[in-house]
This record gives sequence, structure tokens and C-alpha cells, in this order.
Amino acid sequence: MSKKLHIKKGDTVYVNAGNDRGKTGKVLEMQIEKSRAIVEGINLVSKHTKPNAKHPQGGIIKQEAGIHISNLQIVDPSKGGPTRIGRRLNANGKIVRYAKKSGEEIK
Repeated sequence: MSKKLHIKKGDTVYVNAGNDRGKTGKVLEMQIEKSRAIVEGINLVSKHTKPNAKHPQGGIIKQEAGIHISNLQIVDPSKGGPTRIGRRLNANGKIVRYAKKSGEEIK
């Protein structure tokens, strides 16, 4: 059984620790078994590559590495700042995530 995480692919998140503290970005990929997320433009590392079809020149390429989800918070859809999330039933009886700061549902 997989863990239930407060972040999903496609969420906009705020980084609250590390070298990229204070930045926001969109979650590109979740690594659930490692409790990590790959966030657009955050935690860039240099990867040395041989020439291939995608990179015919080869060389050093900057790419995103995983960042632990404990260092990420979801951005509030209405207020724009970082917020904690909760879960509750909506009118249709479905469990939805909501921002604790504004009470607004997170899509």
C-alpha cells in the first residue's frame, strides 16, 4: 500500500528549506517510495552526459533532482503563500484537499 502524501503531481509548491528556500515551482514527478518530489527549476544538479540522440553535443546538463516532501508546502490558491493542507468531504461526498489558511479547496 502506498503512502498518502500532501503533495501531488501538478501542484504548485513553496520550498521552505535548502538552497532554493523561498522559491516556488510546479511538481513534475512524485517519487512516493522515497518521499521525494521533482519540482520545476528547483534543486538543479549538473549531469555529465555522453553524446546521444537527445543531446548530440553531450557535455554538462543541468537538471532537477528530487527534494524531500518535508521541505515543501502547497501554495494557497487564493492567498498565494505557503499553507498546510487538510482533508474533508465535499458536497458530493468525495474527500478533497483544502488549504488551512483560506479554507479553499485545492484542485
